[in-house]
Amino acid sequence: MSGPYEHITIPEGDKISTASDGTLETPDTPIVGFIEGDGIGPDIWKTSQHLFDSAVKHCYGGKRTVSWMEIFAGERANDVTGSYLPDETIQAIKDFGVAIKGPLTTPVGGGFRSLNVALRQKLDLYSCVRPVRHFPGVPSPVKHPDWVDMVIFRENVEDVYA
Repeated sequence: MSGPYEHITIPEGDKISTASDGTLETPDTPIVGFIEGDGIGPDIWKTSQHLFDSAVKHCYGGKRTVSWMEIFAGERANDVTGSYLPDETIQAIKDFGVAIKGPLTTPVGGGFRSLNVALRQKLDLYSCVRPVRHFPGVPSPVKHPDWVDMVIFRENVEDVYA
């Protein structure tokens, strides 16, 4: 599959789409964008990709696979495109509807603004939703860990996160 991107290669596979009722329709080979990340990002990504691929294979008995599409942000993006957050990266995330990212460089004391903040603002990722529950067999510091079942919502684009 070819596309309108200068530095992004679209792999074989299909886009995740949204049905008229708002539910996601995931094809057997969804294309999922990934940003490798900076620092330890490449090492984390190799392991994460293997884990995700193994989980999909296990859950679907080999009938589904993820088609990974590298998109660029951070130091690698600057090396490849000359920009830390290329417009085509934002467009690819919008076009394909899903992406996963590794840790990105956050400047300390100057340089450029946080790429994480820029991604949140450009993609209007206004909330961070964190489900919290206990998994049996995992040690816990609370008295009744099996009672823990909550969701934490954190506003993501104002105040200290902007």
